[in-house]
Amino acid sequence: MITVRGVVDRVGPTLLHVRLDGRASHVSDVVIAEPGRRDQVGDGDLVLGVSVHAVREAVELVRHCGAQGAAAVLLKPPLATRAAVRAAAQTCELSLVEVHAGAAWAQVVWLLRSVLDAAADESELGDTPIGGLGDLFRLADAAAAVVDAPVTIEDANSRVLAYSARQDRTDSARVSTIMGRRVPDDVLARFRSRGVFRELSRGRTTIFVPAQRDGTLPRLIVPIRMGGELLGSMWAVVPGPVADERAAAFADTAPVVALHLLRRRATEDAERRRSAEVVRSLLAGAGSVRLASAELNLADEPHRVVAIASQAQDTLGAEGMRLALWERITAGVGSRPAVAELHDALYAVVPDRDGAGGWPALRAALAEDRTPPLVAAGPAVALGELPASRALAEELLSLLRAGLVAGPVIAHEQAWPVLVLHRAAVAVAGAGAAEFGPLPVLRAQDREAGTAYVDTLYEWLRHPGDPRAASRALRIHPNTLRYRMSKLAELVEVDLDDPDVRLALLTQLTALRWA
Repeated sequence: MITVRGVVDRVGPTLLHVRLDGRASHVSDVVIAEPGRRDQVGDGDLVLGVSVHAVREAVELVRHCGAQGAAAVLLKPPLATRAAVRAAAQTCELSLVEVHAGAAWAQVVWLLRSVLDAAADESELGDTPIGGLGDLFRLADAAAAVVDAPVTIEDANSRVLAYSARQDRTDSARVSTIMGRRVPDDVLARFRSRGVFRELSRGRTTIFVPAQRDGTLPRLIVPIRMGGELLGSMWAVVPGPVADERAAAFADTAPVVALHLLRRRATEDAERRRSAEVVRSLLAGAGSVRLASAELNLADEPHRVVAIASQAQDTLGAEGMRLALWERITAGVGSRPAVAELHDALYAVVPDRDGAGGWPALRAALAEDRTPPLVAAGPAVALGELPASRALAEELLSLLRAGLVAGPVIAHEQAWPVLVLHRAAVAVAGAGAAEFGPLPVLRAQDREAGTAYVDTLYEWLRHPGDPRAASRALRIHPNTLRYRMSKLAELVEVDLDDPDVRLALLTQLTALRWA
């Protein structure tokens, strides 16, 4: 059994958007509301207002469907947001779903039926992927037959999702793309310099790229769009310019591929949400560790919790920012990483071992990014102790954000002294212990006379017996340091030969800097 929300979630927000929730608990079928023939509407149906163009017609359809027990009425904008239509739907307790203005009704029908069929299969046979890669490979073969050329299907990030079986025409760029399942950077640069990706973003139907001097064969490229959004592209390796009729036929396959990409995205989003909930429970110490680790496919070995946040903004509220960080994490820890968004950061559970998917690989991948995020890794622990690793990773991330520790990537074993000092400083500041002894006098003198006694004393205590190191930290001459210390001794009465006095002063001075 699947609900209206479940259907919309699987299709994705690009195509469908729930404008009003109704009472229906399940969806049974998809029907088209034909003029003069609405007797076919039944309990749990999704009713498509294909021929509805006026508010009056929409209100009439909603009332009829509500009386028949339908689950939802699907309308093109702006009908689903009109006050009269919404009022009628509220009265009938019927869901209103808005279909993207640019979507073809035939595509919507085909996609909805696919979702319902898949949901029926899941209820009988267990979880079954929707719109699997096998479908995309078959579509690549079909598109290759249409254009009479080898074809690859790529997503919007130039990752190869599928390719046709025929290999009669190829070049090194195609071979490296298929082998690496992604267009190599040098190949991307060559096509980018020719304006290919600019043309893709502008919504061209087909793009022809002539042969290049390095031996790259001509390409016929078709953008894959749905509702104005670029979902990916299809690339055909052609011998030369393609006849308009054949190019148009190749372009006509794009809407079908777009539906499969939307279905694939919906499936991946559902898997991510499910995985994220399991990760959250694991990080919170709730539920069974054994069941959660089995669900996430985590081996019985030490893992770290890695907290990741963008440096561009304090939160990850922007969808694009979340997706960008997700792509970086995915590249480092595998195709299904144990990752969840929590508060204003992403948290990844990463095995503490070398090789693909381990913490060193993820660290290297994130640190080398052109715009690296802030990354804080907790200590390596057993799976049952992940909440403790998460707490330390979270604390380290806050220190990175405050600039109290050098980044952008830091691990617990590097930063534990900073954690100790920060916690001690917070405790001292909270207890008001920084107001005892000679420190208030020195601070007042610095404020009034512009001296630097507090900083001088801090570095002198941090580098005991090493005036040269202390003066380097202050960027002054050692003689200047000695002079300041002599004047400081005249200003306040303090026994710097007493180790307890030195420790107390250093604790106070640390609190001033770290709290």
